Amino acid sequence: MSAVSVIPHSRPTLGPEDRRAVSTALTSSQLAQGPYVAEFEARLAGLTGAAGAVATSSGTAALHLALVALGIGPGDDVILPSYVCAGPLHAIQHAGATPLLVDCDPHTYNLDPIHVKRTLTRRTKAILAPHLFGLPADLAALLSLGVPIIEDCAQALGATYQGRPVGGIGTLGICSFYATKVITTGEGGMLLSRDADLLHRARDLRDYDERRTLRTRFNYKLTDFQAALGLSQLQKLPDFLAKRRALAAHYHRRLQDLPLITPFVPADRDHIFYRYVVRVTGGLKIMLTRLAQAGVTARRPVFRPLHRYLNLTGFQGTEEVWQTALSLPIYPTLGNDIVRVIRAVRAIFSGQAGDRSRQRIASKR
Repeated sequence: MSAVSVIPHSRPTLGPEDRRAVSTALTSSQLAQGPYVAEFEARLAGLTGAAGAVATSSGTAALHLALVALGIGPGDDVILPSYVCAGPLHAIQHAGATPLLVDCDPHTYNLDPIHVKRTLTRRTKAILAPHLFGLPADLAALLSLGVPIIEDCAQALGATYQGRPVGGIGTLGICSFYATKVITTGEGGMLLSRDADLLHRARDLRDYDERRTLRTRFNYKLTDFQAALGLSQLQKLPDFLAKRRALAAHYHRRLQDLPLITPFVPADRDHIFYRYVVRVTGGLKIMLTRLAQAGVTARRPVFRPLHRYLNLTGFQGTEEVWQTALSLPIYPTLGNDIVRVIRAVRAIFSGQAGDRSRQRIASKR
């Protein structure tokens, strides 16, 4: 009897056109930052409605560059959610600023604007707002607080808020093009802004070669062959997003009758479903184990909330979500494997799993 193939949690979507694009760039005499990077920046700016873009070596580098371009450093506070990966925290620490963690909205998983308002200090110089799992944060409420907003679009390229594309709404936006992001350059990132002065500062800080003045700058450049891959991927973005939404709709149809909380999408926002996150209460570890036994790789969508790393208490919404959120596989090439995923999830609740573990799963809200 052959072993059951494993369905990965996430996977890059690459095709022959991507390989041709990289090969063409590699045969040129320009491997480092060059014309492909400039074109990639222009295309991303156009897509998001930004005045310009600055390509970087990673999303974390783009975020660090955004903070430094804003003049943020020691003595300044930056607000960010606890329910996010460690990358944004590292960027704030690299800038020398003080991170102020806030709770998440347990319905959208994004920043809770009420908690943000309570956390503001006189030293708060920016609010970092990730659009988590592909759903835009409540930007109108955050912008009303009068503090510069940095949109983290690492998981939301192509999403819209009140009809506008994310990335070009706040003071600055950043993207990530890691291997399994919405589009990929292997590693890479982008800073976006409608402010010409901020863009100028970011470009000046991105690399240090042949400068008339000496100041602390960085080597955050993206290579031309990575940008060539990014341009090829960007052409396929509409198809990627259509497939993600179709897969999410199929999940919703087949899972909505189960005692799970499926994704909530406010009427003024467009979800691209970078992650398909459901919530279970009291049986998360059991579900992760049973799905793995069925050859389905599921994950906690955030490995560990930041307040737990920093030994802080409170954060009730974040704790609630972290203890119950489960991310199912979703990516453009998932295809018919979604049937296996759904079958494995349903088996846990149907009693076909063969034990009492399903009785520990709480009922729908």
